[in-house]
Amino acid sequence: MTQVPHRLDDALQRLSAALERLEETVARRREAELSHADLEEELAVMQDDRSRLGLELDAALAQNSALEKARDEVLTRLDRTSLGIIAVLGDEDRTQT
Repeated sequence: MTQVPHRLDDALQRLSAALERLEETVARRREAELSHADLEEELAVMQDDRSRLGLELDAALAQNSALEKARDEVLTRLDRTSLGIIAVLGDEDRTQT
């Protein structure tokens, strides 16, 4: 009969060790899942940032294009105005001589 309690103690020790390993495995798995969830959340944030930055870039490019068109128009008007001034001054010089 002394062997039965000894075998029972051995079985309980093996069961206890198995439960410890199971708890450690569950803890590692839970940690990995939490880490995975954190990574997914971070990825979602980065995708949102990318979308927002894409929209901001599109808006900035559109504004840049509008500013370039306005600049070109101003340059054209300045050229015409300066030619008109030169023509008027040229006519004045002719009338004075």
